[in-house]
Amino acid sequence: MSTKLTRTHVLLFIATFITTLIAGSLLNGVIPWEHPEKIYLGLPFSLTLLLILMTHELSHYFMSRKHNVPATLPYFIPAPSIIGTFGAVIKMKPPIPDRRSLIDIGASGPIGGFIIAVIASVIGLSLSEVKPTGELQGGISFGTSILFDFMSRQILRIDPDKYDVLLHPVAFAGWIGLLVTSLNLLPIGQLDGGHITYALFGEKHEMISKIMLPVLVFLGIIFWPGWILWAVIMIFLGYKHPPVVYPWIELDRKRKVIGWITLVIFILTFTPTPVKEM
Repeated sequence: MSTKLTRTHVLLFIATFITTLIAGSLLNGVIPWEHPEKIYLGLPFSLTLLLILMTHELSHYFMSRKHNVPATLPYFIPAPSIIGTFGAVIKMKPPIPDRRSLIDIGASGPIGGFIIAVIASVIGLSLSEVKPTGELQGGISFGTSILFDFMSRQILRIDPDKYDVLLHPVAFAGWIGLLVTSLNLLPIGQLDGGHITYALFGEKHEMISKIMLPVLVFLGIIFWPGWILWAVIMIFLGYKHPPVVYPWIELDRKRKVIGWITLVIFILTFTPTPVKEM
């Protein structure tokens, strides 16, 4: 598997930069095809989001290289959506040597992306506007996680139940980064959370994955229909995890701590209702 930067990598990155730049300008109320001279207003959102995604995937990449697991550089995925992208991925060639390397590779991405997303959220929230609840009508409202709610209260000094926050594009990119972190940390299949779960619990991973599927359906019924779609995607991608080469090599204390740290990050960043109409 090639680890070189290819034309495909470059073209996908450029395309994703353009789509996130357009999305960022639209977030600022600029229609880029009508006012192309103002498209630069989309840069704060675009560059912040790309930095979060890049940090996440390169963390996986360098940790894979450290453990001699063949991996590609990140492939960015452009999309005509409100955020301009479906994220980024790297391809790894299994098998993974042991559970120590598996948890290093699986946890590095979420932790790296989480750190940048928190920094972006702090900076962006300090630049955001606050409006009394009910003053904003129509549009889309974004849900909150335990961590984002805490940061909003501490930075803006408001009660989120009494005020609405007009997120600065950098804060919105940070919010997306935290959401992506929680989605990747779901303990299912070969998501990052699935890698970590397999490293911690071995063959019990499959049972945990199976339990999580109806949990997602339940969340979809109670909170947000998108969870049902996510459950279907996980069934399609598969909930099993391939074995490591040397399963008898035990996790050391440091790796166990890293695994439980990612669980805390998942709890802090999980957003039951990411999107709803106002």
